[in-house]
Amino acid sequence: MFADKAKIFISSGKGGDGHVSFRREKYVPNGGPDGGDGGDGGSVIFKVDKGASTLSDYRHVRKYAAENGEDGKKKRQSGKKGKDLILSVPEGTVIKEAASGKVIADMSGETSEFLILKGGRGGNGNMHYATSTMQAPKYAQPGQPARSLELILELKVIADAGLVGFPNVGKSTLLSMSSNARPKIADYHFTTLAPMLGVVDLGDMRGFVMADIPGLIEGAAQGAGLGHDFLAHIERTRVLIHVVDASGSEGRDPVADISAINNELTGYMTDLSDKPQVIAANKLDLLFEDEAEEVLARIRAAVPEGTAVFPISAATGKGVRELLYHVYEMLSELPAKEALFPQEYDPEEELQGDSVPYTVSFDAGSGEYIVEGPRIERMLGYTNLETEKGFVFFQKFLVENGIIDRLKELGIEEGDTVRLYGHTFEFYDS
Repeated sequence: MFADKAKIFISSGKGGDGHVSFRREKYVPNGGPDGGDGGDGGSVIFKVDKGASTLSDYRHVRKYAAENGEDGKKKRQSGKKGKDLILSVPEGTVIKEAASGKVIADMSGETSEFLILKGGRGGNGNMHYATSTMQAPKYAQPGQPARSLELILELKVIADAGLVGFPNVGKSTLLSMSSNARPKIADYHFTTLAPMLGVVDLGDMRGFVMADIPGLIEGAAQGAGLGHDFLAHIERTRVLIHVVDASGSEGRDPVADISAINNELTGYMTDLSDKPQVIAANKLDLLFEDEAEEVLARIRAAVPEGTAVFPISAATGKGVRELLYHVYEMLSELPAKEALFPQEYDPEEELQGDSVPYTVSFDAGSGEYIVEGPRIERMLGYTNLETEKGFVFFQKFLVENGIIDRLKELGIEEGDTVRLYGHTFEFYDS
């Protein structure tokens, strides 16, 4: 099954905790601290796989996590780093933050690899905290927590020219006649459910990449059928080849079809309708010569001035080469730079733990003042509150970080209770 869109949940690895231990050797009963550092957690990395063409694997498995770092060990041994998680995607995949829809990375052009979530840093072991006044520190630093993101992956085909038009007008046949692509072709609507890419070789090192964009229906811009999924693939193309059934063999009017498709393009994204366009009037071999000329005259009168109209038969190949040479000339006059989606969401900034270092609030139900946040949690992880030095450090931390001032702003009085995660204290103003 072709899949050009998937929603997944990813997590980096947690950093390993630093270790608390002391040397124990014969004749050295009270050795110094020798707790090792925790290993860094694994990161999550996206990588382009040139051989992949769908996102179907991500529709079956939705959750992905890198390995956690190992905790530190005694004898100054560091924990093992967590293994990075590498997720392979086809070229042209756009990675978005699910809640906001903002672009994180466009896996196209020079971006073949992207580190999206960095693993948590491992914590320091207690060997780092020995000082002349504290030679036996009984605390170590916890590892940084893992980070998580919910993502939307969207595959947007990268091609120079895109074939657009209603179902069953001959786009797949034209692609197979023009390039090395071999799409499956049958005589029923929505034969093509996956965009097909083909390389058009005109000789003398000339050519371009052409994509058969799945058939559209009226209302596609409003999401009818698979409209949004189909239209999204047109965003990267530089030229649109609008294929119409000029013979009316499906009971449709080619002029009305051109108008309807262009309305869908404009409805999805305004600048899509501004892309250079050429009309491929297909299946003219099914009409008598005078009928064919009459239809071509109607089409030329209906399209904007300067829009080329080519009578072709994709089935027999008549007129196809002239069409392809014209498209190549159009592409030669346009900028070669492909449409890339700029980054709108930076996980490194958005998920920064210290963006809100702590919060101070009053819980009327328990009558307690609550202090919490990532900075508080980390401080408690490496502070031994049972020692006098540790408690002095803790009090100094509250003052220097403005927490005492914030408690006073909320109206705290002596004897009131302050809760920090699993610890509770009575407040006394020194």
